[in-house]
Amino acid sequence: MTEGSGGWRRRAAHVAAFCIGALFAVGLAVSGMTKPSKVVGFLDLCGAWDPSLACVMFGAVTVHFFAYRIVALQGSPLFSVTFSLPTRRDVDARLVLGAALFGIGWGLSGLCPGPALVALGGGSATALVFAAAMTLGMLGSIGLASPLNPTKPPPALSD
Repeated sequence: MTEGSGGWRRRAAHVAAFCIGALFAVGLAVSGMTKPSKVVGFLDLCGAWDPSLACVMFGAVTVHFFAYRIVALQGSPLFSVTFSLPTRRDVDARLVLGAALFGIGWGLSGLCPGPALVALGGGSATALVFAAAMTLGMLGSIGLASPLNPTKPPPALSD
């Protein structure tokens, strides 16, 4: 059997996503962002403030600033037919509540999802508790979706 032209795109997209995720994980580990003490140190403005998280964020924003502009010049993405960009620009109660919960969880635990998954791979008990709570929170949010504020599933990778 021969594979359709979309098969190679799907495989290439998965390989690219894996490589990008691995690079992100290495960057988080090398910068120390998998250590909750780094995040707590950044949030401790009146104590022993640690600016390293701000430096990592600045580096990420700078890379994104230039990479986004380069990619935007392309006619289409490498592994899909069209770019999948967010279209919503409104701020609603769900967004504010979700951001607040994210920030509170981040401040209390010193972890956010990316670094937590990297730390989980390293066997961190704190990351295990965080990942379990994050999973429960995501499952709970599914039940909170109302007909007045429907959630749209992420777009599938098109051929």
